[in-house]
Amino acid sequence: MNINNKFVITINRELGSGGRTVGRKLAEKLGVEYYDKAVIKALQERYNLSAEDIEEIKGRKQSWLAEFVRMMTLSDSGYDLNQTGIETEDVFRAETNILKALAKDSSCVIAGRTAFYMYRDHPNHLNIFIQASMLSRMARVAREQNMSKEEARLVIEKVDQMRENYVREFTGTSRYDTRNYQLVINMDEINEDAAVDLILAYIRSMAA
Repeated sequence: MNINNKFVITINRELGSGGRTVGRKLAEKLGVEYYDKAVIKALQERYNLSAEDIEEIKGRKQSWLAEFVRMMTLSDSGYDLNQTGIETEDVFRAETNILKALAKDSSCVIAGRTAFYMYRDHPNHLNIFIQASMLSRMARVAREQNMSKEEARLVIEKVDQMRENYVREFTGTSRYDTRNYQLVINMDEINEDAAVDLILAYIRSMAA
C-alpha cells in the first residue's frame, strides 16, 4: 500500500479490543477521514431503523421478520412495515454501496462491518484485524459500559456471534480467518498509540 496515492484502510476488530480507538487515531495520524458510526447512521436514515435494530437484523441467520414485527409493535413506533420492503440482503447491499462511496473520492480508514471483504480488490488497500484476549475485552467493556465483567462477557459473546453470522452469510468467509488481512494485532500487551505506531511502521515497510 502506498499512502501517496488514494488508499483505504479497513479495521475489523473484536468488541472490547480498542480497535475503534486505533482506527480513529490512525486516521488522525494519516490526515484522512475515519468512518464507523457514519455507516450505521446512513443505514438508519435510509431505513428509519436504529443502530441496534440494524445490528440485530444483520446477525440473524434465521428469518427475523416475526421478531421485527413484534419489536415494532412493542415500541409503538408507527412505522409501516407494509411499505418497507426491507430484506437482510437489502441492508447488506445498501451498506456495500455506502462503503464503496466513502472510499471513491478520497483516502479513508473504515472500522468494522464487512469492509475487509468489500475492498479486497481495491488496488491500494490494507486490511487489519484488531483482537485481544477475552479477559482484556471483558475488563474494557465492563469499565466503559459500567457493568460487571460477567455481564460484559455475555455482551461480547452475543456481539461476536452476531457479527460472525453476518460476515459468513454475506461473504462466505469468517471474520477470524487471518488470510483476509495483511496485518493482525493483539492488543493485550500494547496500547492504542503503540498499535497505531505499529501500523504506520508496517505501511512504511510496504512502501520501501
